[in-house]
Amino acid sequence: MRYRPLGNSGCKVSVLALGSWLTLGSSVDQATTNALLRAALDGGINFLDTADIYARGEAELALGRAIAHAGVRRQDLVLATKLFWPMSDAVNDRGLSRKHVMESCHASLRRLGTDYVDLYQCHRPDPETPVEETVRAMEDLVRQGKVLYWGVSVWDAEQIEAACAIADRTGGYRPITSQPEYSYVQRAIEADVMPACARLGLSQIVWSPLAQGLLTGKYAGGRMPAGSRGADEQRNRFLKSLMTPEALARAAHLAGVAREAGLAPAQLALAWVLRRPEVSSALVGATRLEQLRENLGAADLDLPSGVLSRLETGPAG
Repeated sequence: MRYRPLGNSGCKVSVLALGSWLTLGSSVDQATTNALLRAALDGGINFLDTADIYARGEAELALGRAIAHAGVRRQDLVLATKLFWPMSDAVNDRGLSRKHVMESCHASLRRLGTDYVDLYQCHRPDPETPVEETVRAMEDLVRQGKVLYWGVSVWDAEQIEAACAIADRTGGYRPITSQPEYSYVQRAIEADVMPACARLGLSQIVWSPLAQGLLTGKYAGGRMPAGSRGADEQRNRFLKSLMTPEALARAAHLAGVAREAGLAPAQLALAWVLRRPEVSSALVGATRLEQLRENLGAADLDLPSGVLSRLETGPAG
């Protein structure tokens, strides 16, 4: 396993992180969650990412139980969670107001069974709350020791720049990470977000590096195998939105290059994301140990220039 700095901090995280979206607390039972965490730890993963909204708190609860079951030292983990989305019908149980930031942090700590999180992330920007209010709330959590670092998720370059400027003006801590969608078929952040973050000292923690499984080869030709996420109408809406003719063609091209290189498509897709030094870590989710173990094989890959060239000259390269 390789490790990279979290933003411009001295904290090091594994280049692969165990994620929780659509898996822990929902489609994965506790016994499997325990086994997945154990396999992740054994494979060198030290970075765990979740969010309060995942299964309405159940993902945090499941992860907290798995950490306790594993008997791992808290200081050996880099634990991340997020807030923003409504957790109930209450008018203030949402967004990035000081009230919700403080109350959500305390609720996440209880569910995770810890007294601090290493990274607390704003899951989306909040147009109804002044950015300064959010920045100052995060600053207070850092000073209280309940949060060590903070970051953002799916913020654009202008929003990230504004948050950093306010932190600088008020003598506070800047966010140090951005968590965007990024994969071989979703490259929008390369234009603005990556350059802005590099200039401001934020690194990327990318989600959906396998494009909801599209880049594993499982959905070749647009098929939806029985028992897969794609065949689950409760969990496939993000995948369906990705399955354009262009994306399917790029996925097929990546699978062909992977075969030539003697790699699983998922391993090549992850290694392609990690080729960028701006990426601290790529989030991987799994419902089976076999999936996680295959993904772990990407952590130490150095892709030859010829393989990268073949990918860049693909159907939409």
